[in-house]
Amino acid sequence: MTFLPVSSRTTATVNRAGAHRRRASRFGESAVTSAKAERPRPTTVTRCWWCGTDPLYVRYHDEEWGRAVTDDRRLFEKVCLEGFQAGLSWLTILRKRDAFRRGFADFDFDRVARFTARDVTRLLNDAGIVRHRGKIESTINNARRARELRDEFDSLSRYFWTWQPDAKSRPKRLTREVLMTMATSPESIALSKDLRKRGWTFVGPTTIYAFMQAMGLVNDHVHDCFVAKELRRS
Repeated sequence: MTFLPVSSRTTATVNRAGAHRRRASRFGESAVTSAKAERPRPTTVTRCWWCGTDPLYVRYHDEEWGRAVTDDRRLFEKVCLEGFQAGLSWLTILRKRDAFRRGFADFDFDRVARFTARDVTRLLNDAGIVRHRGKIESTINNARRARELRDEFDSLSRYFWTWQPDAKSRPKRLTREVLMTMATSPESIALSKDLRKRGWTFVGPTTIYAFMQAMGLVNDHVHDCFVAKELRRS
């Protein structure tokens, strides 16, 4: 995504070079809300600046990003795809998400935990995904760690939602300028530390804050965005 005025008519350019691109890419996080009917999308509204006009990105912004997710499989998918996204734009991952789901058994972590070296080779040969051995192996490792978390907390959802920040600690009014200073939070730093202590990989504080934004643990839509208004009313 790019740093453009907040408007539904802005044109996003998600692959700008350097630090500007790296900071921007954390905003378009992945996750799917649990089996809900597709929401109608207004045609003339104010949206967060980062989704621009790309139809896939706009739909992701309108229907997924920042809406509360409690489904364990989708939570696991998101934390894994955030790891794959590091160094890339989120739109790149979003366009490959279906291929990732096919390759990783729809992120059923019980199945992924049983992947072997043969699966790693298969995935390294899958042109539909990001073919990074370390990130592929990390996903398999994290699936095994996810089973341990579920055994301890009954569900991944129960674990992750305990890290939701107190509403009083959040900015009173979110603007693009405020959001650009929020690459991490005290909660994302603490959650990252706890996950790494439990053996998870590719779960740094910035990655985890992006995960929290996408899964609705925080509402980081800008104040005037129509989704922000929906979430404040819910």
